Amino acid sequence: MEYRGRKTDAISFPLGGIGTGSIGLAGNGRLVDWEIFNRPNKGSLNGYSHFAVKAERDGVTVGARVLQGDVPAPYGGFGKQAGFAAYGGLLMESMCGLPHFGGHVFTGKFPTARIDFTEGGFPGRVSLEAMNPFIPMEADDSSIPAAFFRIRIVNDTDTRVDYTTALSVKNPLEGDGWTNAFSELGPCRGIVFTSSKPGNLCFMTDAPDVSRQEHWYRGRWFDEVTMFWKNFTAPGHLSNRRYETSGRDGEMATLSVRVSAGPGETAEARFVIAWNFPDSYNYWSGPCAEGACDSYCPPDGVMSWKNHYAARFATSAATARYVFDDWNRLWERTEAFTRAFHDSTLPSEVIDAVSANISILKSPTCLRLEDGSFYGWEGCNPAAGCCEGSCTHVWNYAYALPFLFPSLERSMRELNYRYNQREDGSMVFRLKLPA
Repeated sequence: MEYRGRKTDAISFPLGGIGTGSIGLAGNGRLVDWEIFNRPNKGSLNGYSHFAVKAERDGVTVGARVLQGDVPAPYGGFGKQAGFAAYGGLLMESMCGLPHFGGHVFTGKFPTARIDFTEGGFPGRVSLEAMNPFIPMEADDSSIPAAFFRIRIVNDTDTRVDYTTALSVKNPLEGDGWTNAFSELGPCRGIVFTSSKPGNLCFMTDAPDVSRQEHWYRGRWFDEVTMFWKNFTAPGHLSNRRYETSGRDGEMATLSVRVSAGPGETAEARFVIAWNFPDSYNYWSGPCAEGACDSYCPPDGVMSWKNHYAARFATSAATARYVFDDWNRLWERTEAFTRAFHDSTLPSEVIDAVSANISILKSPTCLRLEDGSFYGWEGCNPAAGCCEGSCTHVWNYAYALPFLFPSLERSMRELNYRYNQREDGSMVFRLKLPA
């Protein structure tokens, strides 16, 4: 399905694995809904996190844009992310004050998404593709805690152009002792975020020509984003900035890839954002239900368990290494499912309805415990699961799971018989989550 103009305003395409949480790709290319901390988090942004592109010809910058379209309404900056914008105007974190693309078309064919950007003043045609593996019968490869991105730029000019694509992400971890550190692991290199609390996040590429800023400039008001844009739009590679002391808050970092394309050629860069927040816990009952504890460390006595993905991958960097080692297979098999489903003879209305609803499997509605067992909420509120438990009046009518991932469906049935069956053979209609 293609979406244009105002029809892209409400899109949040979930990029994450089954039971891992997800990051939303907005209809205009923003990174929204950072739901990677073991609970829903609708409406959230993560600082100035964004993609950007730059074009140079003969050592001169001839174009630079934030890789997103117009910011959608409302423009008042209301809600929990308002900050200074509560007085009126757009959120600073939307990158609204910097050059962006004048037009965009969002093509959503779950589990893949593509945004084509248009701008008469930029020397090249730019597209952003995104996905997380969705491979029927392969539940584990469909449960990878990462968002995959592929940026392609077609040089439609008559001269060679050097392009830079950059991904900037804020360190979102809680605690103190934040670290933003450049790291190399096998074919991938990028920035790894840590703090004093459990969990880590990284964003990486497998490109050979890489530069970075481990920290944005530390200043006041809008100094950090202003200095970043000056640094990024200057010709050549991005100069690194690194502070040896922790800042007062999680800080932004940037990873950039430089590629070159002659007339008619296509330049490409691949990025992955991966996360590892291993300990999930019961925040919906007992002391956590009052909001007294954060996303990382449950109070003593509150039930917690290790996520399935954390039993497979020790760190977010290990996840990124796995992704880049097997990128082609994961992407190609996901695209094979996309073609098989979206190119079928089913009516377009059916394809749209089914593909939109199976995206729930990639949302915080679902979780997998360390042994791989599958549980699901009935649904999600903006900041918490809704109606606890794998209830039969939802999941018994959900056919995607048994047909696409039968091992996960079997897990639900086995858990029901193990924990929900009474002595007289009857069953409670709702299998409670670990408590």
